[in-house]
Amino acid sequence: MVRNFRSEDEGKHVMTADGDMVGTIERASGGTAHVKPDSGLSGSIRRKLGWTDESEETYSLEKANVDKINDDGIHLKSNF
Repeated sequence: MVRNFRSEDEGKHVMTADGDMVGTIERASGGTAHVKPDSGLSGSIRRKLGWTDESEETYSLEKANVDKINDDGIHLKSNF
């Protein structure tokens, strides 16, 4: 099981299971982090993540969708 998000995760990159960067953690606490999407994030990845409202500056990421958290960043599960 993945640990909860912590303030020291802020600034880390969020990556798909394939290693594509999707954004950066802006705020993190407990089971939820808020991610600022990468400016080059494709529409298909946005839809897969449920980040379809482009007027939002950050989007919620639940720890249930995370495979691992390490010094390299936040790695999403392959089915997410």
